[in-house]
Amino acid sequence: MNEQKRTEAVTAPLPKQMPMGLRGARKTDVRTQFAAVCYRMKASRVQILLVTSRRTRRWIVPKGWPVRGKSPSESALHEAWEEAGAVGRVNPHPVGIYSYVKLLGKDAGLPCVAMVYAVKVKEMAKDYPERTERKRKWVSRKKAAAMVDEPELARILREFDPKALR
Repeated sequence: MNEQKRTEAVTAPLPKQMPMGLRGARKTDVRTQFAAVCYRMKASRVQILLVTSRRTRRWIVPKGWPVRGKSPSESALHEAWEEAGAVGRVNPHPVGIYSYVKLLGKDAGLPCVAMVYAVKVKEMAKDYPERTERKRKWVSRKKAAAMVDEPELARILREFDPKALR
């Protein structure tokens, strides 16, 4: 692929709604979710917001299924609000992608990939949809990387640099 075509492919606008549905999907099909790396600057240092998962209480970044009528980045921003009460601005370009298995039960799992978008947090709501179901915590990039279970997500968090966002 020549340089011009590569650039066009990277900068092409994303569709408003991704053509991903669960109807008719097989149990072994990989599903797509959208995740938010919520960040803020505190004393010139980057801090990352983590939340606990509802069932296992592991530390994760807010993420969820595509939201009808919203772009992937808007879906990530929606999850940041619902799961963490984070209000801010989402960058429309993904900062990474990671894979994991969404646990559905004792012996059941669903293979997923999560496209990750940066959300610069401007304010934290006290009242938000999942406030009674999760804990939230601001930590350094290094600590965030150590707290999550997924190695690919840990690398994204460790290497996250808001100055490199386009």
